[in-house]
Amino acid sequence: MTVADTAFGQLMAIAGRAAPDFVRIESDVPALKTRFHADEAAAAAIAAGATVAADIWTLRSGEKQTVTVNSREAAAGLVSFLHQTFEDASRAPDPLGQLAASRTAANGFHKTRDGRYVFLHPSFPESTKRLLKVLNCPDTPDDVAATMLKWDALDFENAVAAAGACAGMARTPEEWDSSEQGRILAARPVVEVVKIGESAPEPFAAGGDAPLSGVRVLDLTRVLAGPTCARTLAQYGADAMVISSPNLPSVPYFVTDTGHGKRAAFVDLSTDHGRAVLRDLARASDVFSQSYRQGALERLGFGPLELAEMRPGIIVTAINCYGHEGPWRGRPGWEQLGQTVTGMAVVHGGDRSGGDGRPELQPGAVTDYSTGFLAAFGTMVALQRRALYGGSYLVRVSLAQTAVWIRGLGLADETRLTNGRALSAEEIAGWSIRSETGFGGMTHLRPPVTMSATPARWRRGVVPLGTDAAAWASS
Repeated sequence: MTVADTAFGQLMAIAGRAAPDFVRIESDVPALKTRFHADEAAAAAIAAGATVAADIWTLRSGEKQTVTVNSREAAAGLVSFLHQTFEDASRAPDPLGQLAASRTAANGFHKTRDGRYVFLHPSFPESTKRLLKVLNCPDTPDDVAATMLKWDALDFENAVAAAGACAGMARTPEEWDSSEQGRILAARPVVEVVKIGESAPEPFAAGGDAPLSGVRVLDLTRVLAGPTCARTLAQYGADAMVISSPNLPSVPYFVTDTGHGKRAAFVDLSTDHGRAVLRDLARASDVFSQSYRQGALERLGFGPLELAEMRPGIIVTAINCYGHEGPWRGRPGWEQLGQTVTGMAVVHGGDRSGGDGRPELQPGAVTDYSTGFLAAFGTMVALQRRALYGGSYLVRVSLAQTAVWIRGLGLADETRLTNGRALSAEEIAGWSIRSETGFGGMTHLRPPVTMSATPARWRRGVVPLGTDAAAWASS
C-alpha cells in the first residue's frame, strides 16, 4: 500500500466508508523536494473529496463513475498561484497587491538570544504595523536582526500574539506535540464533522449535471485555504459566492487563483445593512464557509449555532491556522507559521541545510491548499449526511492539524530529495486550461481530478472582488 493509499484510507474512515475500488491515486515521482509526503497527502485529500462527490452523484442519479488523481498534478496544485498567465497585461493583477505595502525587514526566520528561530510574518499592512511596534526598532535588516537577538523566542512569540500580529517560534515535532495546543489537536481528527442542530433531511434535487448542482456556498474567506475550499466545491457544480469587504485588503493574484467558479460580492459587516444582507444570503444558502478569527463572526450574530437557527440544515465550515480549541484558537496565522510551529520547518531545514538547525519552509503552500481540499471534503461529507439523515453541521479544519496529519504519514528517506523531478513546463501546459475572466483571457491549472461521468469544471471565470450583486440569482 502506498503512502497516498494510507492517507486516503484515513480520510475515508472520517467519511464513514471503506476506500472504494473506483478511485485510483497515481503515485508518481515526487515533484516537491521535501521528505514529507506532501504530494501524496494532497492527492489523497483531493481523491477523498472526489469520492464523496461521486457518491453524491450516485445518490442523485444512480450512476457510478471512476475517479483518478495523479500525485504530481496534485503537487502542482500546491503552487497553483504560480501557474497562471494573463493575455492582457493591463488587466493582470499585481502579484502582491496590498502585500506590497507590507514589505519589511521583519519577514522570515530570525535567530533569537536563546539560539532559537522565529518566523516573522508581516501579513497585511495593519498587522505589519503591530509587528513593527513589538520590535520597536528601525525597519532595516541589521536592526531587526540585532533586536531579535535581544529576545528569547517564546517571549517574542507571545508578545506578538498579544499584539494581534503574526510570528511563530520554530519547534521540533516533539515540542509541538507535547505543547498544550498540540495535545488538544492530537485528540481531534484532521477533519471534524459535527452535527450541531436538528432539521429534516434535504435530498439532493433531481436534475443538474454535477454532484453539487443547486448547492449554494457562501465563501467568507481569503488567502488561501478557505478560498480553495469553495473553489473545489464549485468544480463539482456548486454555486459559490465569495463575500468580501471593500474595507479589507486582499491579494489579487491569490484571488485569480482561487476565484474560479465564483460570483464575487461586497458586504460591509460593520453596518446594520451589511449584516442584514448576509443574513438573507445565509438563509438561502447551504454552506457558510468562513476563516475569520475566533469569535469575530459570533459577535456579529453569525456563529455556527446562530446560523443553524436562522437556516436549519446549514453546513458551517470553519478554517483557521492553529485549531478551534485551546489557547491558540484566536491567533492569526498563515501557511508559513503552520509549517513553523508544528515542526515541519525544523525537519525540512535539517534535511536541506546540513543539520545546522536553521528552519526552512517547504517549496509549496503545503498546509494552505491541502487544508482547503480537506475542508471541501468535510463539507461534502456534511452535505451527504444532511441529505440522508438531516441536521445542521459544523466542519472544522486548521493548517496546524493538516501539518500534523502530513507529518504522521512519515518521512521518506533522503533519496526523495535527490530522486524527485521538478514539474516541467510540458506537464504544467498539459494540466492547464484557458478561461475568459474578469481579468481578460487567462490560462491556469484545471481541477486536479479526473471523473468519468461528471468531469470537474468551473462554470464561471474568476472576477474581481465586488463584481456581482450580493444576492443569489433567483432571489
